[in-house]
Amino acid sequence: MTEPARMVRVGVVQAAQAFLQRSASVDRACDYIADAGRSGIQLLAFPEGFVPAHPLWYHFLPASSPQSVELASRLFENAVEVPGPDVGRMCDAAAKARVNVVIGVCERLPDTSGTLYNTQLFIDDRGRLLGRHRKITPTLGERLVHTGGAGDGLSVHQTSAGRVSGLICGENSNPLAACALAAEGTQIHVASWPNHFAQGEHRPLDLVQMVSRGVAYSMGAFVLNACGTISPEIAQELSTDNPAAAAFLADRSKGGGSVIVGPDSTIVAGPMDGSEEGILSADIDLRQCVKAKHIHDYIGHYNRPDIFRLTVNRSANNLVERVEDDATSGTPPSESSEQMMDDRQPSTSNGSHG
Repeated sequence: MTEPARMVRVGVVQAAQAFLQRSASVDRACDYIADAGRSGIQLLAFPEGFVPAHPLWYHFLPASSPQSVELASRLFENAVEVPGPDVGRMCDAAAKARVNVVIGVCERLPDTSGTLYNTQLFIDDRGRLLGRHRKITPTLGERLVHTGGAGDGLSVHQTSAGRVSGLICGENSNPLAACALAAEGTQIHVASWPNHFAQGEHRPLDLVQMVSRGVAYSMGAFVLNACGTISPEIAQELSTDNPAAAAFLADRSKGGGSVIVGPDSTIVAGPMDGSEEGILSADIDLRQCVKAKHIHDYIGHYNRPDIFRLTVNRSANNLVERVEDDATSGTPPSESSEQMMDDRQPSTSNGSHG
C-alpha cells in the first residue's frame, strides 16, 4: 500500500569537493550527511561528480595536452567502484544519520584501466544502496573520459522520504528522460549539476532555474537542484596561461545556483550564489504533488497514449558476452552466459553495500 503523503525535510549540498582526492571527498560527503542528520533532514542531494571531481578542465585545456592527460589519469585513479569501500563509507554515514542520500560520483568499472561513468548513487536511510543512474549521454568534454549509461538506471526509488528520482545536468533538459521517471510516480527529483558551465553559457543561477522549473511543472514533483562550486583550490589547480580562463575560474559567481523548486514551478528555497557553501533545506508537503496534477497530469489524465507513447529500453549495455560451449563445459544452458562489462549491479534486495 502506498504511504500517505506527508511533510518531508529535504536538503541540497552546495559545495566543492576535495578536488581529485577520493578519500577526502568521501570524508567531506560523510560530514555533510552527518550535519543533515543533526538538522532533521530526511533526504540530502549532492552535486554532479562530487566524488572525486567533474572533468571541467576540458573547458580550458586542449584534450591532448600533458596537463589534461595527467588530470584525466588522476580522475580515473580516484574514481569510485560500485559497490566498494568508499560507497560503503557513505552508506554507513547515511545509516548512522538516518538520511536518504543521492550523490554524484565518477564511477569506474573494477578490473579496468579506462572505463568511467558519470553516476548518481541512491542510498536509503538504512544504509542500503538502492541503485545507480549512469548519465545516458556525456556532455562536451565529459565524452573524453565518460562512456554513456543505459536505461537500466532510469528508475524511481521508494524511500522513507517519498519516491525519489534523479538525472544529471543536461539530462534534465531531456523531456523523454523526465517523462520516463514521471511515469513511475516520482515525488522528489534530484537534479545534480557541476560547479560551472561552459564559457559563454547562461549563469548557473539562470540556467538551473530555467530548466528545473519546467521539469518540476511537467513532472508534478519537487526538484532538488544540487550545484557544485569552484573553490580557490580548484581554480589554482586548473590555472592556465589563458587570462580569460583564469578570470573565469576566479569568478565565484560562475558556480553555485542550488535551488529547491515546488511542483507548481515556484521557488521553495534558494537560490544560493557561487560564493556560498553549505546545505540549503526546506520542509516540503508531498500533497502538493497531488494538487499539481489536478491541473496538468502530463503522464496521466492530461496525456493521450493513443497518440503519444514512449518506449524505454531498461536493459543494461554489455560490451562483451562470453558464451561457453555447453557440450564441453557441462554448464546448463541457462547458466552459460557471463556478462562481462556490467555484471556488478548494486543490490536492491538487501542491506549489503560492499
